[in-house]
Amino acid sequence: MIRKEEVYQIGRIGKPHGVKGEVLFHFSDDVFDRTESEYLILEVDGILVPFFMEEYRFRSDETALVRFCDINTQEEARELTGCDVYFLRSVVPEDDDQLTWAQIVGFSIIDEQSGRSIGTISAVDDSTINTLFELRTTDGRDVLIPASDDLIADVDTESQTITMTIPEGLLDL
Repeated sequence: MIRKEEVYQIGRIGKPHGVKGEVLFHFSDDVFDRTESEYLILEVDGILVPFFMEEYRFRSDETALVRFCDINTQEEARELTGCDVYFLRSVVPEDDDQLTWAQIVGFSIIDEQSGRSIGTISAVDDSTINTLFELRTTDGRDVLIPASDDLIADVDTESQTITMTIPEGLLDL
């Protein structure tokens, strides 16, 4: 059984395309194209299920048309509409020199000064010039922290932690 800690979200399935089972796949990370993985993981009714890809082709920088094995009709494809799509963290190539924003969702933020965990990254907002980590603190609050290279002291992909210098008062906003 695949656990949420083992994966990260890379997109969502859109509407069916045509009548032979193809679906529109909106993605934020093209890792499925950079690796040898033959499948994507879809969340179906709260369960993470691997779906093997028969073929895919890019439609733009953020969308692809995907045909999954054993999905042969528009009706079968429609059942996948709206499913979140995930990718196994363990399959990402080690020589991939840079993490994508999607890969760090779920990482813990550690305060460099105190060494304590502040919370977990629930999302990354890169819609503006100043990218922000959306953080769920250990006491249950939602806060935004700038994802600035100046504040990031260390990234440990093995332990899924990011050590940051947190400016005084930032967590009180």
